[in-house]
Amino acid sequence: MAKASTDRNTIDLFGKSPGRPRTSNLSRKDQLKHNKRAQRQKEKALGMKRLEVIIDQDTLDLLDQLCENSGLKRAEWLTQQIQNSAKKLKKRPLKAAK
Repeated sequence: MAKASTDRNTIDLFGKSPGRPRTSNLSRKDQLKHNKRAQRQKEKALGMKRLEVIIDQDTLDLLDQLCENSGLKRAEWLTQQIQNSAKKLKKRPLKAAK
């Protein structure tokens, strides 16, 4: 069966498979790797540093509740708490070491 070039109803049996056209030649794994590298470089340019913390599940659940109540992400909440603690230390005179 011949297919006319103007025919819009007949399925193209010999062409590319239907679906969304590819927007990137990279595999999904490589795309994620590339995007993560770009994110790390952007954070580095903004002067941000990565921090890994290992805590027990109960503490993590408590942290998540506190973050949810304040409407902040974990990193934002922790940053805010560290800054608040630093402000309190500046107001209170440090005791001399004995």
